[in-house]
Amino acid sequence: MACVPPHRVGNDVFVERFGESVAEVTKMTGVAHRHWVDANTTTSDLCAEAATRLMAGLDWSTDSIDAILFISQTPDYRLPATAAVLQARLELRPGIIAFDVNLGCSAYPYGLWLAMTMVATGAARRVLLAVGDTSSRVVDPSDRSTALLFGDAGSVTAIEYDPLAPVASFVLGSDGRGAQNLIIPQGAFRDGAARGDHDQTRLFMDGGEIFTFTLKAVPPLVADTFRLAEASADDYDAFLFHQANAFMIKHLAKKSKLPTDKVPINIDRYGNTSSATIPLLIADDLSERLRSSTMRLAMFGFGVGYSWASASITIGRLACVETITS
Repeated sequence: MACVPPHRVGNDVFVERFGESVAEVTKMTGVAHRHWVDANTTTSDLCAEAATRLMAGLDWSTDSIDAILFISQTPDYRLPATAAVLQARLELRPGIIAFDVNLGCSAYPYGLWLAMTMVATGAARRVLLAVGDTSSRVVDPSDRSTALLFGDAGSVTAIEYDPLAPVASFVLGSDGRGAQNLIIPQGAFRDGAARGDHDQTRLFMDGGEIFTFTLKAVPPLVADTFRLAEASADDYDAFLFHQANAFMIKHLAKKSKLPTDKVPINIDRYGNTSSATIPLLIADDLSERLRSSTMRLAMFGFGVGYSWASASITIGRLACVETITS
C-alpha cells in the first residue's frame, strides 16, 4: 500500500524561479509532476494512513502483528525511533519489535531482506514494513537539481510467514566513499564540509558523481541478481528500478539488455520519492496485474550512501495493493 499527499505540483510553478532551465531539467529527469506534503505532514503520517488501510484490507488485527520497521531518511525525530511512534499510533500491541533504519534509495530491497529474514528465522510471523520519505521538507528550494526532482510518498508492505512461499534472493552492498555526494551536511552531530554557498541544512547532491556511481554499480548488480537467483531476464515479469532519473533508468535497462516494456517508469507522475519509489511502482503501475496474477519481479535500489540492493522475488494475487491519497 502506497500513500501520496494530495498536493500535486507541476513544473509550471518553477518557471518563474528557474526560467528556461526547467525544460532542460525536465528533459533529463523526466519529472513532470510530484506530490508534496504540507508543513504539518511527515513521512510517518503517510505510512500510518497506508498501514491503517492495509491492515483493514487484509483483515489483520493489531494484536496479530509482531514487528514494525520504519526505513526512511526523514523520520519524525532524531529520537525516539519513528517505528516506536507508529507502534503506539497504530495501536499495535506493546512488546513487539519496532526500530528504524536510515536508508534512502536502496531502502526497499534492504527492508524486504530484513523483514523476510525476521520471518524466516521465527522472530516474527507478521511484519509491517514502512518505507518512505518526504524529501520536499529537506530540499533547497533554490537548487534546481533537487527542487524539481523530488516528491513525497510513504508505503507499507505486509510480510507474513508462509512455508510454501517461493524462495527470494537478495544482493546488498555499500561504499561509503561516496557519502559526501548526496548528503545533508548539518543538523546532526558532525558538521560536514561546506559545499560552496549551498545551505548546509538542506540536501546536497552532486549529480555528476551520482550518475557515474550508478552507471558503474547497477549493471553488475543486475547481473549478480540474475546469477544468484539462477535466472535470466526472460524469467521475470518486470524490472523495478529506483526512480532516480528517467534517462538513467532507460540507459541502465539498455545496458543490462532488459526489455523496455518490462521496465515501468512513473517518475513523470511522482518524481523521485527516494525510498518509496519501488513500492510506489508496485502499488501504482503493477496493481491490476498483482491482484489477479503472480509476478516474478527484480528490484534494484541504488544511491545515497553510496548503497545498492536488489531483490528477486515472486509475489501475486495480492488482496490489497493500491496507491491512496491522504
